[in-house]
Amino acid sequence: MEYTELADFLRRRRELLQPEDVGLPRGRRRRTPGLRREEVAVLAVMSTDYYSRLEGGRGPQPSVEMLASIARALRLTPAERDHLFVLARHGKPPSTAVADHVNPGLLRILDRLDTPAMVLNRLSETLAQNQAHVAFDREQTNFEGLERSAVYRWFTGEVDRALYFEEEWAPHGRVLVSGLRSVVAVDGPASRAATIAGALRQESAEFAQLWEAHEVGVRHSGTKRFRHPVVGDLELFCQLLDDPEQQQTLLVFTASPGSESDERLRLLSVLGHQRLQPTEN
Repeated sequence: MEYTELADFLRRRRELLQPEDVGLPRGRRRRTPGLRREEVAVLAVMSTDYYSRLEGGRGPQPSVEMLASIARALRLTPAERDHLFVLARHGKPPSTAVADHVNPGLLRILDRLDTPAMVLNRLSETLAQNQAHVAFDREQTNFEGLERSAVYRWFTGEVDRALYFEEEWAPHGRVLVSGLRSVVAVDGPASRAATIAGALRQESAEFAQLWEAHEVGVRHSGTKRFRHPVVGDLELFCQLLDDPEQQQTLLVFTASPGSESDERLRLLSVLGHQRLQPTEN
């Protein structure tokens, strides 16, 4: 790797970002120009030690997945992302990394929201979350393999369903299967979508039954009810903003102003900000 160049590039990009640019609290007596290393590490879902070693020019070669996370954390443009991959000796980013790179403009919208929000790709893989969404539905950007897809997790585990009222399970499952079927039809039998569908047909009888129904175009309802383990029951509106160029979607959860759910969402926003407590330096 180009250790010196990579370290300098990471440091310069970090120093250009302010906490407000990425939805983090500034804190008092901040003397560090731009973000702190630990703040970038939190945004990239990696340890502070690992990121610090990279920026210090002494870390191991980061994986493609790590580089993609760092690119999102530093809000890199496509050209800057490509440069990062080259410096790390991975060459031009693979197609998956390119497709999963979130437009910095969409990230700026995400960072300025004080209500749970996330960016998803066509396979229901979470590419970015704000701090309120992490408090709402835990960290979702660090899954690997098939588990990156919320469709796969929904039909093979119980954790994703725990947030939903049981009467929401069946309609939500139909929406997920319908969406995956549409992607498989477009991308073909050799695609990642087809791999996910094939695995689920073997592992989940519920998924297999829904798949055989050949439903497409099933949409989410406007409102959903959730059972949060900390703040209690929530009734939220689910609003979507599509990025047709990247084929990604910003999903935002809101509540009726002045409602009990609205007050509980405000508490979640506070909990999200507390996830990263700035140190005094």
